[in-house]
Amino acid sequence: MFYAEGDVISLHMRLLDATRHVVKASHLALMKPEAILVNTARAQLIEPGALVAALRAGRPGKAAVDVFEDEPVRDTEHPLLRMDNVIATPHIGYVSKDAYERQFNGVFDEILAYVAGKPINVINPEVLRAKGRIS
Repeated sequence: MFYAEGDVISLHMRLLDATRHVVKASHLALMKPEAILVNTARAQLIEPGALVAALRAGRPGKAAVDVFEDEPVRDTEHPLLRMDNVIATPHIGYVSKDAYERQFNGVFDEILAYVAGKPINVINPEVLRAKGRIS
């Protein structure tokens, strides 16, 4: 089975009704003691409490997470923050100076275009047409 054979399992999926709790405690129990689970997607992909229990049981042996069941994490005693076999970081892995510059430049370009009466990147132009903001 997939979980029993993987050395590293990394979750990269959107949280939808179909993916909520898609990773079960029984799946984690199949992982090798030397395996690593990486979750940088959404904590709710894993059954509540299952990751902490699995790590305490030694299967998987390690985890790297930047998402938590209850966010923001304010409790410095949160189990995932206290375990030696877990690397836990804030959910900001995408942040870089270049990414921020692109994002903010794009926002300003959109504001200037809107003010000039020529909006860009409009998802629902029918709304602006109905209000007479664009032709």
